[in-house]
Order: sequence, then C-alpha cells, then structure tokens
Amino acid sequence: MKTLKDVKIGSTAKVVKLYGEGAIRRRIMDMGITKGVELYVRKVAPLGDPIEINVRGYELSIRKEDAEMIEVE
Repeated sequence: MKTLKDVKIGSTAKVVKLYGEGAIRRRIMDMGITKGVELYVRKVAPLGDPIEINVRGYELSIRKEDAEMIEVE
C-alpha cells in the first residue's frame, strides 16, 4: 500500500482510498481530498512535516500523520 507520505516531490498521484474515522476523515474530505482526485506534491518541509500539495487548483499543507491515511496509486 502506497500512501501520500511516500510520494516523491514533483510527482502526481491519484487517491484510491481514505482511511481514518469520524472527524479526521471528514476533515480530509472537506479539504477536497476525495477518491479519484489527482494530487501533486510540491514540496516537503526539511523534517518531513508538513507536506505541501496542489489539489483541485489550490495549495494545501497537510500533516504527515494525515498523509499516511491517504492511499494513492
């Protein structure tokens, strides 16, 4: 299983599945990250947290622990 955390800088990935439950999953979906959407990894902070991505035409910074809940291909 490959997660968003594993995607290299400058790569594009497609969301396959979201993990997590309740408010955490809802928050990820409210940010526009849903099944089938394309994500472009712009950059990663020096210590790996947060990860900056482009999704649906806007920039988003996401925590590493939240990125682990997003399965991509």
